[in-house]
Amino acid sequence: MTQDAMKEVKGATRIQRKNTATILEAALEVFSAHGFRGATVDQIADAAGLSKPNLLYYFPSKEAIHVALLDGLMETWLNPLHAMREDGDPLQEILGYVRRKLEMSRNFPRESRLFANEIVQGAPRIGPALSGELKTLVDEKAIVIRQWIADGKINDVNPHHLIFSIWALTQHYADFDVQVRAVLGAEHEDPYIEAGHYLETLFTRMLSPRPNP
Repeated sequence: MTQDAMKEVKGATRIQRKNTATILEAALEVFSAHGFRGATVDQIADAAGLSKPNLLYYFPSKEAIHVALLDGLMETWLNPLHAMREDGDPLQEILGYVRRKLEMSRNFPRESRLFANEIVQGAPRIGPALSGELKTLVDEKAIVIRQWIADGKINDVNPHHLIFSIWALTQHYADFDVQVRAVLGAEHEDPYIEAGHYLETLFTRMLSPRPNP
């Protein structure tokens, strides 16, 4: 949600704040299931238990609701990478980032699908954030990773593609949850436990410095 929208909500009555939260929760469910193009204001209003005119009192359009969700999501999406510390143990800092991203997929699958749908459509509403704050943060962490490589603390890898691979390997479990569970079968009730072990092993083997011959 934008800062202006947050200020408006904070200054609103308890009922207005409750209805705003209800609308955003309903919209998250609808958008994550149908994407922006497939979702309608009527579907969101029905999911929120509000009339369409009442919903439009809070948000003037479907796009306004979508933008509010994406604005709030971007901050949530950046936090795990912000937490990667330059002064920590390099391998553990990267593995910690992997764990946080996987935990986000477990806890926020609808948000992950909302984000993925926006990207697939060309990021018409969050393009500036991707080339702005996201790119800035990734570039900053890439400098840190390059220094770790130069210091011999981790193997030589392309920092940007390392981060891309972490995104791909963790967000897959949210964006393709149905496929993951179908292939694993009913005996694997929680794929995230095995996924965590697998990803930690994968990145540990890839990044751990090899002993000199």
